[in-house]
Amino acid sequence: MSVTMLVTMLLCFAFSVSVAVSIGLASIAGTAMTDPDKLITVPKEMFTAIDKFPLAAVPFFILAGNLMETGGISRRLVEFAKSLVGGVQGGLPMTCVLTCMIFAAVSGSSVATTFAIGAILIPALVRHGYPTNYAAALQATSAELGVVIPPSIPMILYGVSAEVSIGELFISGLGPGLLIGGALMLFVHLQCRRNGWGRNDGDGRLRVVTATRQAGWALMMPVIILGGIYGGFFTPTEASVVAVFYALAVGMFVYRETSVADVIAVLKKSVINSAVIMFIIANAGLFAFLLTRAGVPDAIGQFLKDTLHTPFLFLLGVNAALFVIGMFIETSASIIVLAPILAPVAQHFGVDPVHFGIVMVVNLALGMVTPPFGVNLFAACTVAGIPVERIVRRLVPFVLVVLACLMIITYVPTISLGLRDLAYPPAPAPVIGPSIGPAIGPQ
Repeated sequence: MSVTMLVTMLLCFAFSVSVAVSIGLASIAGTAMTDPDKLITVPKEMFTAIDKFPLAAVPFFILAGNLMETGGISRRLVEFAKSLVGGVQGGLPMTCVLTCMIFAAVSGSSVATTFAIGAILIPALVRHGYPTNYAAALQATSAELGVVIPPSIPMILYGVSAEVSIGELFISGLGPGLLIGGALMLFVHLQCRRNGWGRNDGDGRLRVVTATRQAGWALMMPVIILGGIYGGFFTPTEASVVAVFYALAVGMFVYRETSVADVIAVLKKSVINSAVIMFIIANAGLFAFLLTRAGVPDAIGQFLKDTLHTPFLFLLGVNAALFVIGMFIETSASIIVLAPILAPVAQHFGVDPVHFGIVMVVNLALGMVTPPFGVNLFAACTVAGIPVERIVRRLVPFVLVVLACLMIITYVPTISLGLRDLAYPPAPAPVIGPSIGPAIGPQ
């Protein structure tokens, strides 16, 4: 069965069939050729894959991101970020990275971040003399932070697939997100100084106090969402609903930039985006179920244990494999198929499953900005109005920066687990020793 599924999927890829449909057709073909009586399991397992309460957060975070774009929240976040870092040379590219970091703390989606922030900053970067392909490459890479900084849709999918606490994953993503964001900001600043770009990036920026006052309601959004999750007031799934109502209320009644017609358009767009992701999850869940039933995860796990004898080699090999896989298979599908396979093997090597989840998400998120199927690339190029091939040369340095951060995150687990261990301290081990109670028996 597994060979039939693999061949069918590769053939579909060769004929440019979408990833979700390719996975679904491969699953159906494998079932039909080996055990046609079990075809009834196809719709059942597809439904089971999406019938999970934490997945309800996916459409709500997508809707919240789209409402932020429409309601003027993203524009005010840009002005706030520019007031902080826009005064130095290269301040506008740094503003792009910082705004994506703030926007990511609510949207959970890198594509939503690309469209919402890119629509504002890519034209601004071009007006300030930056090459269009550079602006698009920077935006595509910065938007990757949308799935690293919590809340994050891929983290939700990993938590569901690997049966790991989503709250622990969220708090563990803060350190890696800050590391990648800080590294990108430092890199673009040095790059602009070397190339002579961005000497006038501070023109027209607001004072920090003014920008903070104008963006006050927007800045409260990530505080409420993340504070509510970490404070135990609501779950990540409930937080997604809070984000929707907050974005809607601010856009309609505070900033008054969202009309009823806008809400209808946003709902339509969000339904389509959510349906695409859910379709991917359903097909990938079916594919993972059939692979598990065929014993593929156990075989792969045993192969990795026999081949990669140390945690260092295991993490290095997995990172190399995930980087290649992320180029060709959509992040959500990759996580749902691979997390149940690789997470138990990681635990065998003594790797914390939460840390491994962060490594997996950061690595596969690179697939969003690498050819040939990087969704952020297509989104950024759509906003910039240029073909994808023009962006590749400018993209390479940014990818190398994120790869360097990935290696640090992989081999310095404290970056991911430090905050987690403070927020979720491990239970103390039971004390085993001689009894200190009163003696019982003859004296």
